Amino acid sequence: MPRVYLSLGSNIEREKNIRSALCGLEKQFGTLIVSPVYECPAVGFSGDNFYNLAVGFDSDLTVGEIAAILRKLEDDNGRIRGADKFAPRTLDIDLLTYGDIVGVVDSIELPRDEILKYAFVLKPLADVAAKEKHPLTGNTYNDHWQLMSHAQNDLSQIDFVTESI
Repeated sequence: MPRVYLSLGSNIEREKNIRSALCGLEKQFGTLIVSPVYECPAVGFSGDNFYNLAVGFDSDLTVGEIAAILRKLEDDNGRIRGADKFAPRTLDIDLLTYGDIVGVVDSIELPRDEILKYAFVLKPLADVAAKEKHPLTGNTYNDHWQLMSHAQNDLSQIDFVTESI
């Protein structure tokens, strides 16, 4: 079964929506690998700070099946979809990787390019998959994290207990 990694974020009722997402993901996929939670400013718009984290699990579902589950989970948590990519949101769940697959699968680009663009995606992923290799670059996520410009790193790890979820 391929290992799947997701990025989760919320800047509306952050704690409630992240907890709800983790519960929903655990019900759907079983045991989760959960990164620490980070707080960071909104990117691309003025808004409340986000909580961001990465989650991993093994699944034999297809990319499309996983994407449908993620979209429903977002919708169940009040996600409003609009034309603006950079907007406040109750819950954003992005499929980052599906094993070592590269390319467009079920209309999803893999691996997601945000992994190497944003500290709020890369740092949590490096926390849970430090030695795993990015399918395109062949470098580990930890190596990518070490190379990322930390001058723009506005991440703060927060005390967010996930064991009781």
